[in-house]
Amino acid sequence: MACGAAREGKSDTAALELLPSAPRKMNESKTGGSQNPTCVFCRKNDDCPIKYGEKKTNEKWNLTVHYYCLLMSSGIWQRGKEEEGVYGFLIEDIKKEVTRASKLKCCICKKTGASIGCVTPRCKRSYHFPCGLQRECIFQFTGNFAILRSPCCKNAWFHRDCLQVQAINAGMFFFRCTVCNNSDIFQKEMLRMGIHIPEKDASWELEENAYQELLQHYEHCDVRRCRCKEGRDYNVPDSKWEIKRCQCCGSRGTHLACSSLQSWEQNWECLECRGILYNSGDFQKAKKHTLPSTNVGITDCLLEESSPKLPRQSPGAQREDLLRQGSKFRRDISTLIIELGFQIKKKAKRLFINKANIWNSALDGFRNHNFNPSYTIEIAYVNENDHFGKEQPGSKQEFLSLLMQQLENSPLFEGSLSKNLSLNSQALKENLYYEAGKMLAISLVHGGPSPGFFSKTLFNCLVYGPESTQPILDDVSDFDVAQIIIRINTAATVADLNSLLNEYYNYLELIGCLRLITSLSDKYRLAKDILVYHVIKRVQAPFESFKQGLRTLGVLEKIQTYPEAFCNIFCHKPENLSTKILSDLFTVHTLSDVQALGFWNSYLQAVEDGKSTVTMEDILIFATGCSSIPPAGFKPTPSIECLHMDFPVGNKFNNCLALPITSTYKEFQENMDFAIKNTLRLEKEENSHFIGH
Repeated sequence: MACGAAREGKSDTAALELLPSAPRKMNESKTGGSQNPTCVFCRKNDDCPIKYGEKKTNEKWNLTVHYYCLLMSSGIWQRGKEEEGVYGFLIEDIKKEVTRASKLKCCICKKTGASIGCVTPRCKRSYHFPCGLQRECIFQFTGNFAILRSPCCKNAWFHRDCLQVQAINAGMFFFRCTVCNNSDIFQKEMLRMGIHIPEKDASWELEENAYQELLQHYEHCDVRRCRCKEGRDYNVPDSKWEIKRCQCCGSRGTHLACSSLQSWEQNWECLECRGILYNSGDFQKAKKHTLPSTNVGITDCLLEESSPKLPRQSPGAQREDLLRQGSKFRRDISTLIIELGFQIKKKAKRLFINKANIWNSALDGFRNHNFNPSYTIEIAYVNENDHFGKEQPGSKQEFLSLLMQQLENSPLFEGSLSKNLSLNSQALKENLYYEAGKMLAISLVHGGPSPGFFSKTLFNCLVYGPESTQPILDDVSDFDVAQIIIRINTAATVADLNSLLNEYYNYLELIGCLRLITSLSDKYRLAKDILVYHVIKRVQAPFESFKQGLRTLGVLEKIQTYPEAFCNIFCHKPENLSTKILSDLFTVHTLSDVQALGFWNSYLQAVEDGKSTVTMEDILIFATGCSSIPPAGFKPTPSIECLHMDFPVGNKFNNCLALPITSTYKEFQENMDFAIKNTLRLEKEENSHFIGH
């Protein structure tokens, strides 16, 4: 990374005399002769203002410079006024810098004249400006370099060359985000990304009303079939005919109703931007993954309009479908999880896991200094009582499923079904809340199950912030505190309310909720204060720590960007398994026994009807190690094969279920029930030796 001119360089003893003394005035026009002069720094004669800045030549001094080559040189600074020398860089300083650079070799082309140094103090590399551009080095005109992204519009992206052209034409006073027109935040980030923004008036300032459209929001519906009878330019805010712009480029739009958007907060991308976001090689491979309970491809959720095969529904009915976790919703959340999974590298990291101590095994593995969340995770099961140190290949999804069960039942959370963070001083001291958030993030990205145990209050705190979240009485797991709130809410007179204040005086003083009661309506404010303290303020430190852990692999940011999609997998358990779901989930290997497959379908129906001692979840655990289908589906895809054996075999490493070949269905069912029930019982007994963590 190279940095711009920031301080004066040291003077050299052997000065390079370009020409005898002459006036400093530069000729603003290019050389009129036949010879095309070269830049004294990079030795190139290219004249490309977008790449190298303006090319300045002074015939009397026989000196030509690219403005960016000069600006980025490490040993020179702007000591003159703007009209002196070259934009304030004095001629004698330029001569000294040329002398200094003549002794430095470019680490790319190996030629001398490399005047630009790396921003890292210990790094001794030097560059020519064009050589650095060729190797995609980042040249900073101010500040430090950060990730290339729009700071004001999430997911908006820009071509670097396009931005540089816009910055040169617009100048500092008109250079702004083309999506939302923000200038202050946008300019600071563009400077950090290496875009030069000249301090000048825009090139169109002399033209009346030129480029006026740059200051206007795009308002046109561009979907293939616009449903608005008033036309594509019709825009009514706060209605279904409000026009939503593409969140990436801002140059395409859609009516909310034309793309089945339920609210303005939902994100929408135009087809061109979706092609860039989703048509990469990795995403094409992801289409081959089997998704839960659906035979529709991933790309269906990227269409601008609903599939014509689906029945028309009112917005209310569509929202109910989302809440019931319909198949379209699962495709949406699957796509988001798969996108997060693009970060996973092929390099593998093996975790040694003791099934009897899942929590501590995972904690040790994730805290190891060699562990990287973006590496592919491989699981090896070990038994601490096995003195021979044997390892057994394990299923990653089974491990993550067991880990999430441990997390849900850990003392880090409180509540029955919908849980909030607890206040555990020992866990806080050991930084376990951070580790819990990190575990959850890693589990989601690497194909783990839906958490499904968050309260709406905890989820809303993560998405919208604690200050914007109002807890409810169900969030209070402490019976005594809940009774205090109930008694205050049901107080019939001011006297009763003051009596309660006297009764709970010490507690209210301790939590900072004492208040003067002047009317009966004050009870609601008092009850609310207690509720906010107990559910939110009391666990502020655990929450911040947990939130930081959840930032791992960009998971928290994804949740905050798509809260509706993530709410169901965080706050609701997956839907119950059915015969159709499981029969669609498992693919059948070729040359399988037809009769055994018929028995398999009959067995699934018997289990669903309650005519078996096992459940649908037991079957899935037996074959895959998971009690539910992960949001992104299984990898590899669950499969069935038929073998000449008496009992079924579940290979959780490959998600393969081997069915027995029997002569009668009765024998088939008895053998399936016996093997599944006893296998799961033995595994449960083995895992129960370690209680708590």
